[in-house]
Amino acid sequence: MDSVPSSEILVRAPEGFSLWRGPPFNNGQPAVKLEKVSCTNVKFSEDGSRLMVIKSDSTVSIYDCSSSKEIRSITVPNMGAAAMSPCGTYIQTFQKSSTPQEKNVILWKTESGAPVYQHFQKNMTKTTWPSVQFSSDESIACRMATNEIHFFDARDFSKGIIYRTRIPGIAAVELSKAPGSHVAAYVPESKGIPASIQIFACGENSMSQPVARRSFFRCSTVQLSWNCGSTGLLVLVQADVDKTNQSYYGESKLNYLTTNGMHEGLVPLSKEGPVHDVQWSYSGSEFAVVYGCILICLIIRQFFKQKPLQKGYKFMPAKATVFDKKCNPLVELGTGPYNTIRWNPKGKFLCLAGFGNLPGDMAFWDYKEKKQLGTTRAECSVTSEWSPDGRYFMTATTAPRLQIDNGIKIFHHTGSLYFKMMFDKLYQADWKPESPDRFGEIAELAKSIDTLKVGETKQKGQEPKSSPAPNKASSANPSTQKPAAYRPPHAKAAAAIQAECYSEEALQSKSPSPAQKVKREISKNAARNKKKREKQREKKAAANNV
Repeated sequence: MDSVPSSEILVRAPEGFSLWRGPPFNNGQPAVKLEKVSCTNVKFSEDGSRLMVIKSDSTVSIYDCSSSKEIRSITVPNMGAAAMSPCGTYIQTFQKSSTPQEKNVILWKTESGAPVYQHFQKNMTKTTWPSVQFSSDESIACRMATNEIHFFDARDFSKGIIYRTRIPGIAAVELSKAPGSHVAAYVPESKGIPASIQIFACGENSMSQPVARRSFFRCSTVQLSWNCGSTGLLVLVQADVDKTNQSYYGESKLNYLTTNGMHEGLVPLSKEGPVHDVQWSYSGSEFAVVYGCILICLIIRQFFKQKPLQKGYKFMPAKATVFDKKCNPLVELGTGPYNTIRWNPKGKFLCLAGFGNLPGDMAFWDYKEKKQLGTTRAECSVTSEWSPDGRYFMTATTAPRLQIDNGIKIFHHTGSLYFKMMFDKLYQADWKPESPDRFGEIAELAKSIDTLKVGETKQKGQEPKSSPAPNKASSANPSTQKPAAYRPPHAKAAAAIQAECYSEEALQSKSPSPAQKVKREISKNAARNKKKREKQREKKAAANNV
């Protein structure tokens, strides 16, 4: 085993969840730290010290991650959701309630299992849950009420509301995490008044006026993202309908606000189209954006099938750019079929990927050196994330999003495949959160990777000798491929055009691309029909002369 501390992976299947040690793996297989525990959902605390396990009988269990022992169990009838505070000190639960007199959101202390705060919440949505938000060090907490934000002393909830600020029409709130020094409030459009984002400094005497404000029209939803250091806020504004008719998927704009008031405006993106993903680096000093996707209408006529004109659509590749805290572009990462970006915890590497309805291409970059380290593909991936030590990148195909080909793939930071395991059904695969400072510098980790290549020495088609759970295990380089599915002729033509759109290699290759072959086929048929028409004209002319 390597002397560098190993990471841990949580894997949840229908039988329950288990914890794996590594990578690096000994003999190419993960060691099991905790055997399967039956559950319906499971989640780590933000600092990785506690594990929240929701069981089928409305019971929430808390595990200590260092010992893997259950330390507390709380039973909540008719529980609809549960969430843990960043350090695992509190658990908040939501129950369905019919009357405002019944306080259905309860905050529990994990050490004692006693409730410390309760309030009523009518319903639970993505923007309103968790109801009580904490800073990363749990020094401050807040919640959104009707037209107000309430603040608490997170170390002593018996004090109740220590101060509040009134914001009429508030619909969403986001507390900065590290440190919890500011809070952002979103107010939607109403009666011709534009929507707005306001940033307030936390403190009883500093909530009267916002330190930054930004207004905008055409806004259906917003996504708020604070950086580490709480100095900058990214606001992704999305509208369901694009009134300019340039995009079928609506309109999106990326705004940037700073707490010192130096910048309040749009991020200067160099390409038209929607913003697919935006993410801060772990240092909080730069952020990356994947954006720009132009919809083009294609007219396809299939002469050889004698079908009418068909309309199709294709997207031009998206663009990726890294910006600094002053919104100046630092690095252009090129274009490609991407809609996802993931920063390495060490800050040196990042991964661009195209998941969801895209084919799963991934490009690994060393953005400080401005060079691409490698490319690969992980088809049908649902989740993806870097390991806490920055060495590995894990993708997972999970249910219920996809019911087939469930499994886990782990790649080196350069894109080479390190480990692969298939499951009959997989619900969840997560890294255990750890502080990146616990591991060595990225240069040392990169050197150690070369000595830890386990799966690459295996022969093609070889399967792992054992597995920690009942599943379909496969090697990193399978020797056989599944037979291709049947595609009707019109689908072949559309797929060929899409492949030509996304692949620059096909354009540069000497051999004809699939789309070029289809075009040649069409031109041959057109020439054959032209000859037939000329022969018919000659016959008619000869008959008229007689």
